[in-house]
Amino acid sequence: MNKLVAYVVLAVSLALTGCATQKNWGASGGSKADGTVKLSYQASAFEVPQLNEAQGLEVAIKRCISWGYKSAETFDFEHKKCIDTQCNSYTVTKEYQCLN
Repeated sequence: MNKLVAYVVLAVSLALTGCATQKNWGASGGSKADGTVKLSYQASAFEVPQLNEAQGLEVAIKRCISWGYKSAETFDFEHKKCIDTQCNSYTVTKEYQCLN
């Protein structure tokens, strides 16, 4: 009986916390003239995104270097936008400033 209770508790815990999913930042926009790079990822409402912020900074720096800048740094905020009306899926976008 104790094993059954443990399995039920485990199943409920997993259902409530969602699935941890590794996500990578990908270039989604920006402006060479303004020296800004936008990176995004998509997720569902039931995912718990695990992000590597160093990977995102590396992508932004590479883009900035290709534009003639020397480095990049992130702005303070991320923007979350629902893809559907119930927000079952969403996109998160983070913006970086290219630096000289």
